[in-house]
Amino acid sequence: MQTKEPASIGKQMNGSDMLIESLRRENVDVIFGYPGGAVLPIYDKLYGSGMFHVLARHEQGGIHAAEGYARISGKPGVVIATSGPGATNIVTGLADAMIDSLPLVVFTGQVASSVIGSDAFQEADVLGITMPITKHSYQVRKVSDLPRIIKEAFHIATTGRPGPVLIDIPKDMAQGDGEFSYEGEVNLPGYQPTYTPNQLQVKKLAEAVTAAKKPVILAGAGVLLSKGSEELKNYAEQQNIPVVNTLLGLGCFPADHPLHLGMAGMHGTYTANMAIYESDLLISIGARFDDRVTGNLKHFAPNAKIAHIDIDPAEIGKNVPTKIPIVGDAKEVLSQLLLQDGETGDYTKWHEKLAGWKQEYPLWYENSSEVLKPQKVIELLHQYTDGDAVVTTDVGQHQMWVAQYYTFNNPDRWVTSGGLGTMGFGLPSAIGAQLANKDKTVVAVVGDGGFQMTLQELGVIHELNLPVKVVILNNHSLGMVRQWQEIFYEERYSHSLIPNQPDFMKLAEAYGIKGLQAKTEEEAHAVLKEAMETDGPVLMNFFVAPKENVYPMVAPGKGLHEMVGVKP
Repeated sequence: MQTKEPASIGKQMNGSDMLIESLRRENVDVIFGYPGGAVLPIYDKLYGSGMFHVLARHEQGGIHAAEGYARISGKPGVVIATSGPGATNIVTGLADAMIDSLPLVVFTGQVASSVIGSDAFQEADVLGITMPITKHSYQVRKVSDLPRIIKEAFHIATTGRPGPVLIDIPKDMAQGDGEFSYEGEVNLPGYQPTYTPNQLQVKKLAEAVTAAKKPVILAGAGVLLSKGSEELKNYAEQQNIPVVNTLLGLGCFPADHPLHLGMAGMHGTYTANMAIYESDLLISIGARFDDRVTGNLKHFAPNAKIAHIDIDPAEIGKNVPTKIPIVGDAKEVLSQLLLQDGETGDYTKWHEKLAGWKQEYPLWYENSSEVLKPQKVIELLHQYTDGDAVVTTDVGQHQMWVAQYYTFNNPDRWVTSGGLGTMGFGLPSAIGAQLANKDKTVVAVVGDGGFQMTLQELGVIHELNLPVKVVILNNHSLGMVRQWQEIFYEERYSHSLIPNQPDFMKLAEAYGIKGLQAKTEEEAHAVLKEAMETDGPVLMNFFVAPKENVYPMVAPGKGLHEMVGVKP
């Protein structure tokens, strides 16, 4: 198809043409969407524009794919949905992106301006619905404002703490004409994120490190979003400080590094959690102290001086009292800390204690010759992908097993729903991740429950012939729900078991995708080997132990030092 020439400044243009031209100016290379009446003018202009559009099979699938794209590419994911149900179908993705700090620019169609508020066909108050779950939102009231709004949206979505921005476009704004201008810098006086830290606070932290006996770094997704992994590694090595990760921070520090203690929180390692509990200086970098990391706040790092580095000042002191607040970009703050080159404290006894815990309390599971263990599948997946695949997941037991047993040594290999905990996220986010990094093996690890929420996106994988490998850890249940019912509800499995399932092999065949399945460890080896040697997409169904639980575990209301299941 022929691509249109870039528009000249001040030219009269149709609103839909403005949108397409603005996306070109922002170097957008993929759009995820689903057409409908209110966005037909936009889709008409997409026709013949030369822009790459991915037709999701459901709007939720489209926005999760955009999240996966944003997480791996670092660029904003772009989504188009129609008015009414099209817009409401993306609400889950907006909330997910907001809490996990993923940059999205989302366009929703809206009924014509003249009938807004009249309960017109497929009208919904999209701004009212989405305002709490977007970083900012707009409704276009004047056609010539559209280029400025789009430019501001991309700026807001990608600067400071990233997040989703929504632009609601009434149909008459998409059809009407106005003057197109996309020049000049974005200047929003009320929005000026701080990137460079206060030097006095940086110095205070350097002095605290020197004085500490038991320091720990808690590294979160902010390190990855700032591209600060190398600086984190250099700083930890310079100061000889051990590192623990949040769930979303996995990969920002090499898991096989001697200073790495594992993941912290509800299903973290004993060493990571006890290191936080006994620390006298906790340096949080790009993490927000959510409840799954802290456990009972009364027992969280009770003897530690807390230093909190975050680009979002609203997060500092929100959950945990902070002695050394540092507002700034994680990479920039780490660079400043490296320049301090402060005197390293004497941490000899601390490292000896940590090494002892590592040796005495490693992650464990009891393998079996009779039934396939899910942890073993993840270990084999690591083996057959050389530990360097991009891995996406839904939420639940399979997510925790991947976090525990697929050791991430490199950044930008891990895509999961953290804060919102969204079932159905894994498969569509793998589509976006694969489009963001076409040369990497992308594996979606999902549960049999969450997979069935968005399995229609297999149609996209087949249509685009994306070589995504789908791993179903099939335990015939909503695994984490079943685990909680076993432990906390006296084994009353209220609607958490799924004895009747579709034939996933026939499902794969229906979508034109190779299907493989395994019930034993030997079969798992063969399935993974064949899948990784297959150029196209593969759906793998692993029948795993139905009553396997995720351990260790910090029960709700307990402190990090009160883990259960630490040893067999």
